[in-house]
Amino acid sequence: MSRIGNNPVAIPTGVTVDIKDNVVSVKGKLGELTQNFDAVAIKVEDGNVFVERPSDSKEHKAKHGLYRSLINNMINGVSKGWTKQLELVGVGYRASNQGQKLDLALGFSHNIILDIASEVQVETISEKGKNPIVKLTSSDKQLVGQVAAKIRGFRPPEPYKGKGIKFVGEVLRRKAGKSA
Repeated sequence: MSRIGNNPVAIPTGVTVDIKDNVVSVKGKLGELTQNFDAVAIKVEDGNVFVERPSDSKEHKAKHGLYRSLINNMINGVSKGWTKQLELVGVGYRASNQGQKLDLALGFSHNIILDIASEVQVETISEKGKNPIVKLTSSDKQLVGQVAAKIRGFRPPEPYKGKGIKFVGEVLRRKAGKSA
């Protein structure tokens, strides 16, 4: 029994869900998202989206919860949006943006200039005495996570001093280092 797949997804006001030819499209104030689906039946009734599976085979059970979660993420994305914040921890680490171009100074011999997808809004916050923060916002949860993971991959946090790019609120496992 799928606990996630059996839960209905509530549709908030201002969001429309259309199902046509194995494609779910969700439209809201922050944009429009589409998702292909197969092996499940999706219905919209009384302001809720229901995902039903035809049998109890392993594939149908897996896709039951998957498509329910994807539809829930799409509905939350077009109504509220998704945000990821990355913190640059390290001496001399800086971030700035010019439109959709993100300029990162991470201690390499040259700055890293990254073109961010147009669906993702990028904002850099630099306050004196605090670590720079890169804020990514979009209606597509998967795209925000992918861009954030790419940025984090340039300088992942290391366990001894904690330097690198980490998510805001991420807890790092620290190591003691050498003992004399």
